[in-house]
Amino acid sequence: MKFRALILSNLFRKKVRLLLTLGSFAVALFLFAFLAVVRDAFNRGGDVAAANRLVTINRVSIIQPIPLSYRDKILGIPGVQSVTHDNWFGGVYQDEKNFFPQFAIDPENQRQVFSELIVPDDQWNTFLKDRQGAIVGASTAKRFGWKIGDRIPIKTTIWGGGAWEFIIDGIYHGQRPQDDETQFWFQWDYFEERVPERNKGQVGWYTVKLDSPDDAVRVAKVIDADFANSPYETKTETESAFAASWVKQFGNIEVLILVIGSVVFFTLLLVTGNTMAISVRERTGELAILKAIGFKDGAVLFLVLAEALVIALFGGLLGLGLAMLAIPALGAALSGMLPNLILSKSMLASGLGFALLVGATSGLLPGIGAMRLHVVEAFRRI
Repeated sequence: MKFRALILSNLFRKKVRLLLTLGSFAVALFLFAFLAVVRDAFNRGGDVAAANRLVTINRVSIIQPIPLSYRDKILGIPGVQSVTHDNWFGGVYQDEKNFFPQFAIDPENQRQVFSELIVPDDQWNTFLKDRQGAIVGASTAKRFGWKIGDRIPIKTTIWGGGAWEFIIDGIYHGQRPQDDETQFWFQWDYFEERVPERNKGQVGWYTVKLDSPDDAVRVAKVIDADFANSPYETKTETESAFAASWVKQFGNIEVLILVIGSVVFFTLLLVTGNTMAISVRERTGELAILKAIGFKDGAVLFLVLAEALVIALFGGLLGLGLAMLAIPALGAALSGMLPNLILSKSMLASGLGFALLVGATSGLLPGIGAMRLHVVEAFRRI
């Protein structure tokens, strides 16, 4: 009880300084949480990717097409269970800022390959019969307030320009929180009818589902060898490797986040350490009196460390609380630009641990100084 009274008394001695220190912790922890969820969003492709799926693209670049005729040859390779193909549409809904991924899909095989993305059977059957039909992810449907039966115009500047109309026949949901629910799928036949003649019979990429993940290396080599020295050579890799290479196009996100996080850590450490050092210097006489009346060195060290940890704890909780409120709103604002921003319990625990580590580290040196304080010398300074 006596320790608690002393700690609270010392904390509220300089209220403005306390608020500023708490604010620095809150800002730092908010930034920590935001960087963590952005890093997770960029790296989630590898977590979501299935171990038994391969992606085959044009060897030159993903923006270069490959022939639809490759499908049957890939399907005939031992170890291949099913194959589907996609084309990037690149359209916008009503306004340029309303971006989300749209794909012309192979409806016969899409669900077999991406079995984790669930569409009710009745909705899927309606989609198969509707030339202008579309299936939309739950996140995008919620974003625009779409419901089944809505007629949606999407403008494209890639495939001949103009607006294409689609009818929402179904809404898919992911089985896991990290599954991408922002996509928009529509019929390959509808796409093939409307694209310029030079683009007919070409696909953007193939996704290959294997019987076993152990076949991945062998099948990838066979696919690329089959189309070597052809006008459309291929590059095949696991879905996780493909997702990782896609992220690298944005730069080395992990290094950037590590650098920013390190700067935040050391800045916060200096600010808090300086605050605690000033607080200890201001109370030299009081600490000397505590020692004179019988407080042990360990008790003095505990008092200083406890102050730093209390500041770190409440500042950290404040920052993480703000992150829990703000990140869903930021995720909604960035919908389509990044995968879902998920602030997990492990991130919150890591953030709080980070705050407490900074608090303990910043209070340690001033605490040791207070612990080693000699009573006689302290009274001479007063």
